[in-house]
Amino acid sequence: MSFRRGVVRQSKFRHVFAQAWKAEHCIDDVRVSRVTWDGPLCAVNPKFTAVVIESGGGGAFLVLPLNKSGRIDQATPTVCGHAAPVLDVQWCPHDDNVIASASEDCTVKVWQIPEGGLTGPMTEPVVTLEGHSKRVGILAWHPTAFNILLTAGCDNLVCVWDVGTGELVYQIADAHPDLIYSVSWNREGSAICTVCKDKALRVIDPRRGTVLKVKEKVHDGTRPMRAVFLSDGKILTTGFSRMSERQLALWDTRDMSEPMAVQEMDTSNGVLLPYYDPDTNMVYLCGKGDCTIRYFEVTDESPYVHFLSLYSSKEPQRGAGFLSKRGVDVNKCEIARFYKLHERKVEPISMTVPRKSDLFQGDLYPDTASVEPSLLAEDWIAGQDAPPLLVSLSGGYVGAPSKNRDTLRNKPKLSSQGSGTDSPPVPQQAAMPTATTREPESEGVGVVQQRVIQGEGASDRVKREEEVLSEVLAEVKALRSVVLAQGQRIELLERQLARIEDGDV
Repeated sequence: MSFRRGVVRQSKFRHVFAQAWKAEHCIDDVRVSRVTWDGPLCAVNPKFTAVVIESGGGGAFLVLPLNKSGRIDQATPTVCGHAAPVLDVQWCPHDDNVIASASEDCTVKVWQIPEGGLTGPMTEPVVTLEGHSKRVGILAWHPTAFNILLTAGCDNLVCVWDVGTGELVYQIADAHPDLIYSVSWNREGSAICTVCKDKALRVIDPRRGTVLKVKEKVHDGTRPMRAVFLSDGKILTTGFSRMSERQLALWDTRDMSEPMAVQEMDTSNGVLLPYYDPDTNMVYLCGKGDCTIRYFEVTDESPYVHFLSLYSSKEPQRGAGFLSKRGVDVNKCEIARFYKLHERKVEPISMTVPRKSDLFQGDLYPDTASVEPSLLAEDWIAGQDAPPLLVSLSGGYVGAPSKNRDTLRNKPKLSSQGSGTDSPPVPQQAAMPTATTREPESEGVGVVQQRVIQGEGASDRVKREEEVLSEVLAEVKALRSVVLAQGQRIELLERQLARIEDGDV
């Protein structure tokens, strides 16, 4: 890595520093899973922390309220419906109470966590997705469409599900000749990028099942790679060189003949897991078995990927959960938070930008992705795409119940459809919260419900306009204080310059 002497790049994230929370705020006595799968083993949202744990006779994971700390009792209830170890867990971006889990038992299960957390062991999922013939290790919720979930397994298949109906809507079977290492959606959810054991990076249209772009030998090393879509359509990959040095590369999907940037870091065996923040355009690299977390800023200026700093500790990490931006503490200028997994502990680590002002720092917190989906599942399946709906973090994020969801009433049932046919049983998912659920009642009830929803929409619009106005006023106030402070600073510098010119200094 080379730096030009005497030139300092201006960036508000140049001084981001990481700090582990005090011991009393950590979660202790957690038996973190020992599976050899190179996954994060942890998922975090503004309500809950989920950690994959060791369990006898099957697979289980803990779900704890986000503010939970201290020692975890061995009798703490778990989500334990899998018949083999759990390999991945992911929270739904459009419902903070819904989580998906993938397992070595070849299934994916979706769970509805009660408000406040578990009060007893949870063994019955909302829906079980069965379509893989080997263990499933990758989950990726669609970023903007409600109830769309992507899964990838060791059978080299990529499956796209409508969780609301339990239906397999797309399957990509021929694109990957070997084990899939990672899958990432682009910002609108119109394409995915994958990396595979054959060392190729692919950009795929999941609805058509067509491979749009292929780059052979993204990294020359034989160890696992990772790839993540950035918000501007570029792709960032991590992997290994031929000499087993860990690498970071940036690719422009319009021309993938050569990488835009390549950085070599060190010679460690740990797979680098990239965590991307689209609001700040920062990438955090967390290596399994490492004691460090590196962070970079991606810009449009050469060399495009700028190393910022690294967090270092004494103990290596077994995995890490990355908190969505809606959960960070804006009052402390916290721009990211990790939940680092130790062998028997979960340790929060805050990434903070030092600021003296107590005002909301609008430049650090652009509007972020809301919990509300932009599309329904059937809209996306029909070919529509939409960017995420955004929400301001001014004053801290306060989640409102979604209009697209209903309370879980009963468990799903299995029944065969059609009469006199040999069609297989199809899961009837009346239970999964979905905006398209229809009750078998008269048309008149639907019309009344529609009018009520329209009335609610008008009052919601008024509330949103009032919130936007208050946010604008707060930002104007913050800008005014910044302008006054800069004016005083300029005046002071002018006085010092005059003294220098007069020979007083």
